[in-house]
Amino acid sequence: MSTSAPKLRNIGPKSAAWLRQVGLRSLEDVAAIGAVDAFMKVRRAGFKPSLNLLYSLEGALQDCHWQEVPESRRTELVQAAEAAIALLPPPRGRPAAGPVTTTQHEDTSMPAFGLFDDDRGGPNVSE
Repeated sequence: MSTSAPKLRNIGPKSAAWLRQVGLRSLEDVAAIGAVDAFMKVRRAGFKPSLNLLYSLEGALQDCHWQEVPESRRTELVQAAEAAIALLPPPRGRPAAGPVTTTQHEDTSMPAFGLFDDDRGGPNVSE
């Protein structure tokens, strides 16, 4: 006789394991905090869930397939998740990323494929 928690609709084994590890073991647990907060608990635990988990949680709460969650509701969920993600502290050991800029340099002193100059197509390395 199995004593495992009932299977949540839309939730596969990997996502179910993540949810269990953050203390969400039933539909009632997810309903108590909502799809966005459940998604954020998984993220804060160090896992890297995709937005499909967010939609799947909402679908489980609405008792529908995750693809049936209306586009307007998906947009609300994504906006709420993005706002919550923006409040997270930067990862430890790494500074918060700054803006990215691209600089174009014209350098004609080296051939474009300088590492592959020999006849065999391999790296130009002395043996």
